Amino acid sequence: MATINQDDFIRSVADALQYISFYHPVDYITNLARAYEMEQSPAAKDAMAQILINSRMCAEGHRPICQDTGIVTAFVKVGMEVKWEPGIAGMMTMQEIVDEGVREAWRNADNVLRPSILEDPAFTRRNTGDNTPAMVVVELVEGGEVDVTVASKGGGSEAKSRFAMLNPSDSVADWVINTLPGMGAGWCPPGMLGIGIGGTAEKAMVMAKESLMDPIDMQELIARGPKTKVEELRIEIYNKVNRLGIGAQGLGGLTTVLDVKIMDFPTHAANLPVAMIPNCAATRHLHFKLDGSGPVMVAPPPLDAWPKLEYDVHTAKKVDLNTVTREDIKTWKPGEVLLLSGKLLTGRDAAHKRMTDMLTRGQKLPVDFENRFIYYVGPVEAVRDEAVGPAGPTTATRMDKFTRQMLAETGLLGMIGKAERGPAAIAAIREFEAVYLIAIGGAAYLVSKAIKSSRILAFADLGMEAIYEFDVQDMPVTVAVDSRGTSVHNTGPEEWSRRIAGIPILQ
Repeated sequence: MATINQDDFIRSVADALQYISFYHPVDYITNLARAYEMEQSPAAKDAMAQILINSRMCAEGHRPICQDTGIVTAFVKVGMEVKWEPGIAGMMTMQEIVDEGVREAWRNADNVLRPSILEDPAFTRRNTGDNTPAMVVVELVEGGEVDVTVASKGGGSEAKSRFAMLNPSDSVADWVINTLPGMGAGWCPPGMLGIGIGGTAEKAMVMAKESLMDPIDMQELIARGPKTKVEELRIEIYNKVNRLGIGAQGLGGLTTVLDVKIMDFPTHAANLPVAMIPNCAATRHLHFKLDGSGPVMVAPPPLDAWPKLEYDVHTAKKVDLNTVTREDIKTWKPGEVLLLSGKLLTGRDAAHKRMTDMLTRGQKLPVDFENRFIYYVGPVEAVRDEAVGPAGPTTATRMDKFTRQMLAETGLLGMIGKAERGPAAIAAIREFEAVYLIAIGGAAYLVSKAIKSSRILAFADLGMEAIYEFDVQDMPVTVAVDSRGTSVHNTGPEEWSRRIAGIPILQ
């Protein structure tokens, strides 16, 4: 029978969250490296190279894999023989214990993490400042230990969660394949799909999330062959999803998912609840057990598990943001890789809402966007000698409703974000002969190394959502929507789904 000191639990949670902020699970790196070697799509291969290089840099530098350091979920299985010893603050609830661990992790001065949790979600949406509260799932089980899995999930992939109450005779695989293309690329593939089948609506969603905590083993499963119907379904969905040709970052390619995980549970005769939650390229989770012997410190993974890649800048076109013109951007082609240098403005959801409200009221904006580029980003706070912390892109479709007004009334030349743009935004880009570029989701630390200085120009009260001016040097981006409105997120998957199916490509 173990006696668990609550301060040991807090320390273990805090250390685990710091650990997963900069160490990918080795199984993810091994399988992504395999997919990288196999990839034939140049754009997708470039994206995977950036993710792998970024991951190694984070493992070496102990800085976040992604600027969105996530919302914390803790799966806690408490042995029924466990006794609890109060910590310094006295006896705490499980929610309070996990939340205190989150606070300690997020306030670590050596590796500050970005607070992203907002209270009063439907109205004022105030940042809690310490990334609490966490989502805590507690289960009482046999034994005298506490089994803990902590995960930190980015908002972009969480936003793509899906649920359906199917008819009992419906095909789960068909629902997944019909649903996935509509999720876009905002979940930053290649990643994993977690699927929960059965139970009730809330049970299915929890199972889908918890299934993502398991190690990637799809290649081993395929090699030995399925032994159960669930394993058969995993392989079926894995193969069908990758045949869609969505590819890394939605650019078109051979690998969209590295694994498909499924958990199931008995359900009502009239129901077939199915939940699907994707895990992005910033896959972050860790499992540990408390047995009363003190806090758990997980050993660092061996760095030789990471491939030694260097980003090839010689094949990319160099662009000076300080002198680029609308005529210049008309020559850029979808899928082309660029290296940006010069002054770059930033702004995301809250800044766009404030700016468009000001424009509607006829007010002058505090920043001149004429012939400038805006980067949809909310960076991590800098530490030590950094100009800025990890600064990867946020999902661009959230800015779609602001795009026409921004292009029409500010003279904005181009935008940089993550994933696809919707039809209305593409139409505005075409009309105003602008351009949309993507930075790679899951390469935030790599991107930050291209940022040589940073200063806030406006809306400082918005914190990480303020308008910054970055001075960048050779920041890698890919042309996603050209000035004629051609989107690589449409043409890429279409081309690669045909290639995978063996259908000739018409030139």
